[in-house]
Amino acid sequence: MAFGIKRADVLEWKQQIDQGKIAFLTHYWLDDRFPGCKTVTKVGCKDLEHLAEWGGKYGLKKEWIHHRKDGYSHFDLLGDKQRAILEAEGINERLI
Repeated sequence: MAFGIKRADVLEWKQQIDQGKIAFLTHYWLDDRFPGCKTVTKVGCKDLEHLAEWGGKYGLKKEWIHHRKDGYSHFDLLGDKQRAILEAEGINERLI
């Protein structure tokens, strides 16, 4: 279940993806499959090869991209990996 996110944040994330940028969207999220994880960061890009290359820097596999028909394919970052990647990208304000 996702919560704690504004429509404007989602629209900005989609706009960045549409422009071919690597885009980050972090929100609160609870799922019994991932105990201890309270947030998720979706990292998307229109150019899936660019997204896969970006993810490869952090040990993310191309197969882990969540392919979406609407064009907003993305990696889901959780837990320690989420924190490490956001810190490496200098996006500390999104660490919830």
